[in-house]
Amino acid sequence: MDFNELLDPFERLLADIASSEHIRQIEATGMLGNLWPALEESGFLDALVSEEAGGAGLTLSDAGPLFLALGRHGFPAPAAETMLARQLLADAGIEYPKGPIVLAVANRDATPPIPCGRAAEHVLIETSEGLVLAAADSLARSGTGADRGLAESFAWQRRPAGPGCASPAGGLRTLGALVRACLIAGAAGRVHDMTVAYANERVQFGRRIGQQQAVQQQLAVMAEQVIAARLASETACAAGLPANMLIVASAKQVCGAAAVEVARIAHAVHGAIGISEEYDLQLFTRRLHEWRLADGSSHWWALRLGEARLAANQSTVDFVRTQLVPA
Repeated sequence: MDFNELLDPFERLLADIASSEHIRQIEATGMLGNLWPALEESGFLDALVSEEAGGAGLTLSDAGPLFLALGRHGFPAPAAETMLARQLLADAGIEYPKGPIVLAVANRDATPPIPCGRAAEHVLIETSEGLVLAAADSLARSGTGADRGLAESFAWQRRPAGPGCASPAGGLRTLGALVRACLIAGAAGRVHDMTVAYANERVQFGRRIGQQQAVQQQLAVMAEQVIAARLASETACAAGLPANMLIVASAKQVCGAAAVEVARIAHAVHGAIGISEEYDLQLFTRRLHEWRLADGSSHWWALRLGEARLAANQSTVDFVRTQLVPA
């Protein structure tokens, strides 16, 4: 099957249910409205669930472009996380719920802020004893205080109640980092397209700013970062499930670094209009920064890569060739 037969209708669906106006409404109210029922009805949330369990049985490599599409649209709900959670639960023989699910790694009796946590109905939490699926409203929820932010933390006094199973190889943080890398890659591409279009439309002193060599150089740097992020995220997805921690570490580090540069250049080219609430750019650059910090920063994952390199009895070239490339 031509994969565009799957991706094209998904893109059209996202454009219909997650326009910039829809995103603004969700940020203002915290309510998903018809967004989630429409996505549920489409069947895409079961993309990674095996055919035996009633899903599409796609590989992670197949589903990767869907994750990037979610980033391209700044999707304000945990769709990619729900796809992965459903696959984990289905493989464990656990009936999964229909609502949005976020992935979380417990830090004693709480979680760090989780992107789109405000929209979650369930939280798949990794504890020292394995995974547990808890109803979000059974936990103490707290926002970050960021204006229009959708991230939330969850806390508990007693071990969360719910069905459980073993943790996947690499843990939920690795899966979460893979999701963030893909979302960053998708959103970075959207921001690049917006910035190039603006540079070719904005006129100063009788000349389009995109004709200025300094601006062209910055756009070229942005394009390099966008391509690097896309290749890194696609490589992580090509490694399949269970996720390869070192390849995901490389992807998250590359994508996190790209998010900073892409957002910086986009706002430099746009100027003041880029941070105005009415302009769409900030819908994506805010998410770039939120996603780069979630599930381990670039620095945190760079440390994991460095530790693995120092522990390996290989040259750096052989380490990259054998450890950071899908088999």
